[in-house]
Amino acid sequence: MSEPGLRERKRQRTIQVLSDTAIRLFVEKGFDAVSVAEVAAAAEVSKPTLFRYFPAKEDLVLHRIADHEGEAARVAGEGTAPLVALRRHFLAGLERCDPVTGLNDDPDVLAFHALLYGTPALVARLHTHLERSEAALGRALGGDLDARLAAGQIVAVQRVLAQENWRRIAAGERVADVRGDAVAAAERAFGVLAAGLPRLA
Repeated sequence: MSEPGLRERKRQRTIQVLSDTAIRLFVEKGFDAVSVAEVAAAAEVSKPTLFRYFPAKEDLVLHRIADHEGEAARVAGEGTAPLVALRRHFLAGLERCDPVTGLNDDPDVLAFHALLYGTPALVARLHTHLERSEAALGRALGGDLDARLAAGQIVAVQRVLAQENWRRIAAGERVADVRGDAVAAAERAFGVLAAGLPRLA
């Protein structure tokens, strides 16, 4: 795969700067207290330029997790039984404290999660992100009703596991103290999925 060209690298840098700047301002002042014009000014671009990259204010925040949108679908199609691959992937995420698992106590990650889950407009946009992830996983599992039902269950399990980890970390528990419970909960949850969805296990 070839390296992206200069124009594409510049575009990606601009997107990253806009998202990082917006998140910093939203964390400092609150999502509703910061205007798109203020983000554009802080990032030293025009408002039309910002909207060219991010059609909605919420997208400035959700960009940070956009690369996870098709992740479950990709992992499920890696050749082994889908639930085996997804379980292994989630446990590996816990091991490396991937923020998407909720098991991460980096102050910047905690601030991002507090912003995300504490802002109704962002929660609504997050549900749209999860619906697209679920639809992609449903297609990867075959696309029929059974596949879509399975995808809904899998995405819900991953979401609830991650939120429980984040809730405990946000309440002040250390990663080291939560990790064992997080792994056990994931093993238990994926076991339940495997029992109910034997064709995927």
